Amino acid sequence: MPIKQIRKTQPLVHCMMNYVVANFTANGLLAIGASPVMADEIAEVEEMVTISNALLINIGTINTRTKEAMLVAGKKANELGTPVVLDPVGVGATTFRQQVVKELLENVRFDLLRCNAGELATIAGVSWKAKGVDSGEGDMDIAVVAKHVAKEWSCIVLVTGASDYVTDGEDEFWVAGGHVRMTEVTGTGCLLSAICAAVLTIKGEALLNLRDILQVYKKVSEQAAQSPFLGSFQIEVLNSLHQLSRGEDN
Repeated sequence: MPIKQIRKTQPLVHCMMNYVVANFTANGLLAIGASPVMADEIAEVEEMVTISNALLINIGTINTRTKEAMLVAGKKANELGTPVVLDPVGVGATTFRQQVVKELLENVRFDLLRCNAGELATIAGVSWKAKGVDSGEGDMDIAVVAKHVAKEWSCIVLVTGASDYVTDGEDEFWVAGGHVRMTEVTGTGCLLSAICAAVLTIKGEALLNLRDILQVYKKVSEQAAQSPFLGSFQIEVLNSLHQLSRGEDN
């Protein structure tokens, strides 16, 4: 199970992170045995990438300064062969976000694009009604569009929703399950992106490992939702991740 392998290898994941959820993301990585580091100062990102095992670029609270740092970090990661994940949070919400993601995709080779359906639609140029950073509404064949994007940018595409979908442009997997409460608190998608970055550091076929981690994350949400209180849901997500990574399956 990938989550157990992460605990054994303890990868250092460099997160250029949405500050709304940085703390939750860091704790989530620690819960599975990975080591998080949050750094977006352009003067140090190349050094930080050099000592890291994976890089996550999350545009949730993007600004001009952090965009430039992300480009520098991404190019350095490519130079070193370090896996890079893009989480294009709310890319459909503003022209600026769309321009940032376009520039990132054109200048950095990403191993994984982790997004929701609305973000996928924007990147693919499909009509969609965005709702801020939430998925929004629209009508498209997720599998067809995700495969197209995967081939266009030579990366794996992972689309989260009621059922998650992951493809490398050829092979594909759907993963059902989970709980709607994942959409009722901030940070669960951003944390998944960070966990996926850790997954890309372990041995085995990346697509299969990502499918397996989606199955684990669905189980995490189901276990966490057993608490009747929304306010404790994030804590229960951390508890469940910690238990599953240690083989304490309940």
